[in-house]
Amino acid sequence: MRQFLRTSTTTIMFTGLVETIGTVTALEPLDTSSSGGGGTSLTISDCEEILTDAHLGDSIAVNGTCLTVTAFDKTWFKVGCAPETLRRTNLGSLTKGSYVNLERAVSADTRMGGHFVQGHVDTVAEILSVTPDGNSLVFRLQPRDRSILRYVVEKGYVTLDGASLTVTNVVDGEDGYWEVMLIAYTQEKVVTASKKPGDLVNVEIDIVGKYVEKSVQGYFAGAGGGDFAILEKMVHRIVDEKLNK
Repeated sequence: MRQFLRTSTTTIMFTGLVETIGTVTALEPLDTSSSGGGGTSLTISDCEEILTDAHLGDSIAVNGTCLTVTAFDKTWFKVGCAPETLRRTNLGSLTKGSYVNLERAVSADTRMGGHFVQGHVDTVAEILSVTPDGNSLVFRLQPRDRSILRYVVEKGYVTLDGASLTVTNVVDGEDGYWEVMLIAYTQEKVVTASKKPGDLVNVEIDIVGKYVEKSVQGYFAGAGGGDFAILEKMVHRIVDEKLNK
């Protein structure tokens, strides 16, 4: 095992392209004293292909959750999960033998085949149904935090357990949900394909939606409340386009 710690001041990012599926082989409680903070240490094995260039302190997304490598060898690594992480993600439901999606943080030569993913889980979503469509599977998911539905758009991106997927349908409201389709190839590469109705998945919505919302709010909350004439024109144009279809 390499015994040095690499640190970085750069922002950690992922692509949402799962590199491999690992197996949880041990769960150990962390120090619960006032200085230790509690939580759980996970040992994840069967993932040697992503450990060839590993360093202590590296970031690896485990089911879409950015975690820090605290120990590793050729075929396994350890990460610590704080109590808050266990509460806000599906990592708290992992058991020995559970499978998890894994992705290393991007490097300068990484191909951006998915979308920009931070590894910050926004909420979990319950799988409402899994429906076969040819050799594909359609997953219908309902988020625990319904407010994130405003960021989910048809043909946009959403990250489920660390996998970048395209949204195929969205229904807003208190009983709202969205759907994604897993093609046969993707089913072989992610843990989501084996999940059933009632299971939970980690969700990270596309960060672009958050930035757009904050920019618009900032503009209209500025001096004088912003130019509402512009907003009015935009609304009228959208309504006209809908009525004239």
